[in-house]
Amino acid sequence: MSRFQAVFGAKKPIIAMVHLGASPGAPLHDAARGIEGIVAGARADLHALQAAGVDAVMFGNENDRPYELKVDTAASATMAYVVGRLRDEITVPFGINVLWDPQACFAVAAATGARFVREIFTGTYASDMGIWAPDAGAAVRYAHRVGAQDVARLYNVSAEFADSLDRRSLPDRARSAVFSSIPDAVLVSGTITGEAAEMRDLESVKRALPNTPVLANTGVKHDTVADVLAVADGVIIGSALKYNGDTWATVDPDRAADFMARVRAARGGK
Repeated sequence: MSRFQAVFGAKKPIIAMVHLGASPGAPLHDAARGIEGIVAGARADLHALQAAGVDAVMFGNENDRPYELKVDTAASATMAYVVGRLRDEITVPFGINVLWDPQACFAVAAATGARFVREIFTGTYASDMGIWAPDAGAAVRYAHRVGAQDVARLYNVSAEFADSLDRRSLPDRARSAVFSSIPDAVLVSGTITGEAAEMRDLESVKRALPNTPVLANTGVKHDTVADVLAVADGVIIGSALKYNGDTWATVDPDRAADFMARVRAARGGK
């Protein structure tokens, strides 16, 4: 059994985002609400998503804008604290995404017992954060040093907020990442958070990687999820489950429940 199957089972998983409020030190941090406000917001979203029947959740620091390629220690510490506070309330597999720092992802995963991480591990990009050149070798070796070697690694191979400086095609870059860096799944994204990946990109990457799980990473909507799941091996979803589909809003329980009803129909009732 692959690590992906061990975490998510045989069905095409729906991994829903719990977007934490901005961390201390980030420009958007709400000092009046403080850490307890971040915990309260995450708790409400977590319970709404679990009630809707998502297959997994992933905690992310999406509100820590402007984003960093090496995060402030406060971001990692805040996420570990919040997840630790909620740990006994989590009933599904959970993951970590500390934007945009693979080693921080593994550090928080090791501290909290997370089963998977998502990040940009490979490639070179011109991005809103400057030149972006992650080091998968260093990140995976760090995972082994902190005891997170069994954490599943979800590689985003089409970075948001960035353009690849590698002129190879997306399928070729995805194949190369699988050969050289051994991810547990490959993710295909749109241009920015909340924008859909092109179906032709999903299709071409899946054709190139028939034996590797390929997930849609951004922008899946209620009216597109059935078509996406006909191609992809799962979905990571955030904005579409929020009130009015707004990335920065809280989870809307009705939208989340409706989305999962459509997923179950697309998966044959599962």
